[in-house]
Amino acid sequence: MTTPLGEVLDNRRAAEFHKAARALLKEPLLLAHGPYADEFRLVRRHAGDLRDWFDRNTGWPLRVDAEAARLGRTPGTLTDATHPAREASRARAPFTRRRYVLLCLALAALERGEAQIALGRLAEQVVLDAADPQLAAAGIEFTLERREERLDLAAVVRLLMRYGVLRRVAGDEEAYVSGAGDVLYDVQRRVLAGLLAARQGPSMIGADSFEDRLSELTAESALDSDDLRFRAIRQRLTRRLLDDPVLYYEELTDEELAYLTRQRAFITARITELTGLVAEVRAEGIAMVDPLDDLTDVRMPEQGTHGHITLLLAEHLASADGVVSRAELEDKVRKLAVEHGGFWSKGAKQPGAEGELVDQALAKLTALGLVTAVPGGIVPLPALARYAVGETVVKEPGLPRPRTSERKA
Repeated sequence: MTTPLGEVLDNRRAAEFHKAARALLKEPLLLAHGPYADEFRLVRRHAGDLRDWFDRNTGWPLRVDAEAARLGRTPGTLTDATHPAREASRARAPFTRRRYVLLCLALAALERGEAQIALGRLAEQVVLDAADPQLAAAGIEFTLERREERLDLAAVVRLLMRYGVLRRVAGDEEAYVSGAGDVLYDVQRRVLAGLLAARQGPSMIGADSFEDRLSELTAESALDSDDLRFRAIRQRLTRRLLDDPVLYYEELTDEELAYLTRQRAFITARITELTGLVAEVRAEGIAMVDPLDDLTDVRMPEQGTHGHITLLLAEHLASADGVVSRAELEDKVRKLAVEHGGFWSKGAKQPGAEGELVDQALAKLTALGLVTAVPGGIVPLPALARYAVGETVVKEPGLPRPRTSERKA
């Protein structure tokens, strides 16, 4: 029996809409040219429906023009520091505090600058801005005379190239780092203008502490009716479900928990309709699981030595009762090396490597909402139970996460 043409077209449109939404969740900044050009075209084609969905369900604005599509995505949890920006290189080292400050200073300099800029000129402007007394009082100082500082600036510039803010015209960052040359860039001003994802302009913030400033940057307007308050709760919960690997009920306010109890089926169905994510509901919380395993920046299990060690430590922690000390985990890795070392890399079996291996495993488990650090050690969280010894270990599909480089305020 032949499928009616209208149904075929509707199915094709639904599939395109679904793919466009997932593309924005993976890369909230899509450019018309580059590796995501096809996804950009889909987003532009369905911009109206996508804009309506995100505005109604998350409060995230979507801006689309001829050059870029920008979803103004903000984290579901402002206190989660487990997904930093990372180098746009194979090493993917996380950004340090110094690099974040350099990134802000570079963006400010580019905003005031011309359509083209040399890396050396950008460095000069950053050094001038870094002389601000408030930065000095905070212990931040840049001269960019040392190679280490020039490496930091090069990492910032490569990240901005990945975002599409800069396009290299001539030269190479390595030459700048070594002091042997310079680099020239085109500045994509429209992309730059849409980079900031904040409800309030930073210059309008009067708070002093970091936490208070971050809260004001993302603060919502006054909610003076029940309808607006309920909409705000629904948006916060939807953001958490899209953004966090696990939403634990104990993390919610009484008002949020009451609303989620009533509207859970509706909220999760809307997310499934948009993204294809499937709700896994347990007594302690909800995870939106991705059958396609590509809406996450942290995977588990994962191939390789570090992935194997992380899984083995997860099994160990899942069967633990209470707080597990770092010393116990490091001792566990030493024992595991005797049993499984034949499958591990040479470096992982070296004496003293267990500290770094435990650090890497805990970073991943924390980012996935499976464990948390407390005074004296590590406490397993309920979602870790799926890795308990004696139960079937099921591959955990990728959980929806913001791309780490998109956590901007």
